[in-house]
Amino acid sequence: MSPIEFYTSKEEQFQAQRSAVIKRQQLFRIVRLSVFLVLCAIVYLTWGNWMLIGITLGVGAVLFSFLVFRSSDLVERRKYLEALISINQTEIEVNGGKWHHLYEGNEFKLDAHAFSQDLDLFGRASFFQYLNRAVLGRGRENVAQMLASNDCEDIAAKQEAIQELGQKAEWRQDFSAHGSLIQSTASEASIISWFSNYSTFTNKYSPLLVWGVSLISILAMALYAFNIIHGTYLLLWFLTGAGIIGRFLKKVSKLASDTGQVQKTFERYHILLERIETEEFKSEQLLNLQSKIHQKDKKASDIFKEFSKLLGALDQRNNIIISIPANGFFLRDLWISHKIEKWILENASKIEEWFSVISSFDALNSFGNYAYNHADYIYPKILAEGKQVEALELGHPLLKSEGRIDNDFTMQNKEFFIVTGANMAGKSTFLRTVGLSIVLANNGLPVCAKSFAYSPIKLISSMRTTDSLSDNESYFFSELKRLKHIIDTIEKEEHFIILDEILKGTNSKDKAKGSQQFVEKLVRTGSTGIIATHDLSLCELEAKLTQVKNYYFDAEIVDDELYFDYRLKNGVCQNMNASFLLKKMGIV
Repeated sequence: MSPIEFYTSKEEQFQAQRSAVIKRQQLFRIVRLSVFLVLCAIVYLTWGNWMLIGITLGVGAVLFSFLVFRSSDLVERRKYLEALISINQTEIEVNGGKWHHLYEGNEFKLDAHAFSQDLDLFGRASFFQYLNRAVLGRGRENVAQMLASNDCEDIAAKQEAIQELGQKAEWRQDFSAHGSLIQSTASEASIISWFSNYSTFTNKYSPLLVWGVSLISILAMALYAFNIIHGTYLLLWFLTGAGIIGRFLKKVSKLASDTGQVQKTFERYHILLERIETEEFKSEQLLNLQSKIHQKDKKASDIFKEFSKLLGALDQRNNIIISIPANGFFLRDLWISHKIEKWILENASKIEEWFSVISSFDALNSFGNYAYNHADYIYPKILAEGKQVEALELGHPLLKSEGRIDNDFTMQNKEFFIVTGANMAGKSTFLRTVGLSIVLANNGLPVCAKSFAYSPIKLISSMRTTDSLSDNESYFFSELKRLKHIIDTIEKEEHFIILDEILKGTNSKDKAKGSQQFVEKLVRTGSTGIIATHDLSLCELEAKLTQVKNYYFDAEIVDDELYFDYRLKNGVCQNMNASFLLKKMGIV
């Protein structure tokens, strides 16, 4: 089954289930109304028979509560199904080429980054926008961090994890659907900070106080029921309990306010942890993540679920029908607060790691989803010393396969390619294709190619230098700083270098001389890379330096129309198109 067939069938399946849930919701509304009307009728017909009325109202209250709880379950089920429907609709749209409405990740743009700006890694129409499916804030941060990390270690382990998650499409969708339903506005960082800085107000004697007051309350109620003591004494004892709980009222209210913001997070996170705990993984990377939430005596998901229930119980203090008698006679708020603080003392140190595991899976799901959607792409093989890249039919994954021109590309280590060509002939696209392919390969992702093998290497580029008004820098000076940064970087560690038309901020003669000197410098350092240029004089370096090879993209004028074949060829471009286009467009 192809990805589009899978997503279409799943959307239809979940739409049918959602329709069934809606019908059940309508039925429950009718039943609730019927129960209410029947209760009213019984009370009316038996008015005066207080015992029968009491029994009727008691049974009715139990039945009505059951219907309300079941209705709440149906609401949650409907939200979950709607999340799954949305997930599959998104994948259908993306497969159809509609993805520019997805999350752009503009906050991850960094002007000084080694390559992200040049490769359109973040922002509108970026690779991040195309790939990312993380539903949690920290998950999106992890996706961005991995893409921009320049980490070329453990390629095989990364590939194994992505391949495994790619095959778990239903598991990934279930995980993402539950994660997308988290309604809390509190970030993981703020939650972790709150746990780290929390100061308790209960102590080891608090349970003794609660039990003591509760036992006396039960005894007082029993004595009152048998007419042994007057109701005044019971009221006085209630006021005593209210006075005790009143001493803690401000701190309990503060705790309830703080935890109320994270309750929804823990309600869903315990489900996400449970999904991770119970799934069977085989790859080393996923097993390592799973092992971080394994506990000897209790599952991490159960620990989160316990905390979620405690927060829900504390939230019930707003129900005065429950809160007033329960606090006056049993110090309910103090008891729940003590249990919450005990939980915090026992588990706060583990929260950050457990959150990290959840967000790591959230991020890796994006990679697995990308791999599943592109089963025809190839997982890179690792080359031995000598060759740097060896690719057949290499293409850019953001270009539609229909009409996309792919190129074969082979480069030895310590070689430097000079790529010339007419405007719009495909030089910059080719550079971005090579650069993005290296980024994908370093992340363990499949590459848009018939075959792809490479020697893992970090990437650095200079393709889109801009001036800086805030720093009072000219375009030319900004570019010089970028080139200096590249030299400083490769002196410390080997990088694959991608350059596009450097030294644009000076005159042609000076630009040609400076470009030649810079490429010669890169060759002397034993660097590997590509430079695209319109300056044909730069191609003269091939005759002087054995490491330099010339390639070009051609342009032809056929029947008074400009034609591009977008094919990488060996040699130097002889056809330029600026003057033709000026005439064609009526500019000159």
